[in-house]
Amino acid sequence: MSDAPNPPTDTHQAKTLPRVIAIANQKGGVGKTTTTINTGAALADMGLRTLIVDLDPQGNASSGLGIDTRSLEHSMYHVLLHGVSMEDCVEPTDVRNLFVAPASLDLAGAEIELVSTFNRELQLRNAIHSVIDDYDYVLIDCPPSLGLLSVNGLAAADEVLLPIQCEYFALEGVGQLITNVGRIRTSGLNPTLEISTIACVMYDSRTKLSEEVVTDIRDHFGDKVLRTVVPRNVRLSEAPRHGQPITLYDPSSRGAIAYRDIAQEVHDATKH
Repeated sequence: MSDAPNPPTDTHQAKTLPRVIAIANQKGGVGKTTTTINTGAALADMGLRTLIVDLDPQGNASSGLGIDTRSLEHSMYHVLLHGVSMEDCVEPTDVRNLFVAPASLDLAGAEIELVSTFNRELQLRNAIHSVIDDYDYVLIDCPPSLGLLSVNGLAAADEVLLPIQCEYFALEGVGQLITNVGRIRTSGLNPTLEISTIACVMYDSRTKLSEEVVTDIRDHFGDKVLRTVVPRNVRLSEAPRHGQPITLYDPSSRGAIAYRDIAQEVHDATKH
């Protein structure tokens, strides 16, 4: 991992509520949606009204919270392209204080349809602003590729939470995300956007490699890295099949404990 990218130069600053956080990583399969769902649920359990915005056409954040994406009247596709209000798209979940603006397969075509839309990069920001006063946190689950959906997510966010898996190719894609955040900032779409938080996930305590990867990540990114490390946990993998976050599916599991700690650390950053 000697060729790891240089860390972002932004200084970590305390935030105030409401906070809009994009959960992003250009590499797929790194626990991004798992982190979105379970951090959101843990924040909601703390009494904080939390909205998860599912921008991934696969809709895993939606189905992982028990939403049947095939029977939706409105989804984020309709919000971004047909002027449906965010309020009319939002669905409740089984977790008190946790809501989701669901995705549908229609979102797969949104990348093309958005090209000809006025202010195409700012559709999500405008939609979120219309409901922001109703929530303490808005978590945006971004797709792994940098198309117009991810650009909308990054343009709408105050900050980025970056999950990194504790494996050999951990920093693959991270450099590209750092570059893209810089582009969003310098383009004027979101001049204050920063990678504020990095979460080490999929940690396997049986291997020395996981420990070395976490050390490497901390060396590169400093205090942006959360103290809590999320372990590999079979219950975390099972929970989405039941349409529940881990805090509801198995609240005493190691995964649930870790994500409650993640949520606490994230929330502590609001305190001056």
